[in-house]
Amino acid sequence: MNRFKSVRKALVISSAVAASVVLAACGGSVSVGTETVNQDELQTNVQEQLTKTVGKEAPPISCPDKLNAEVGATTTCTLTDSTGTYDVTVKVTSVEDGTAQFDIQVAARPNS
Repeated sequence: MNRFKSVRKALVISSAVAASVVLAACGGSVSVGTETVNQDELQTNVQEQLTKTVGKEAPPISCPDKLNAEVGATTTCTLTDSTGTYDVTVKVTSVEDGTAQFDIQVAARPNS
């Protein structure tokens, strides 16, 4: 079973967009042991990293599929709260010793 590792970096880049969502950029990592980060682990890890960054429970994250554990690989997940649905871009920044490091960026505005 894969284990989550600590956040590589975290940076809040804006304040609350309504009552419950704080937009943030942060980083995360997950021990993959394979060539992909599976969908469930990706969703869980992204939500956990956003929660740590903003200091309150982030809404559930939905990702379309697994993420290739290779530098530059990206996927667009979504976060939905009372103000709308936001794109959450996840990009792999490094893979070392079976651990994929990635940056997480939440869109500044909800999808139309």
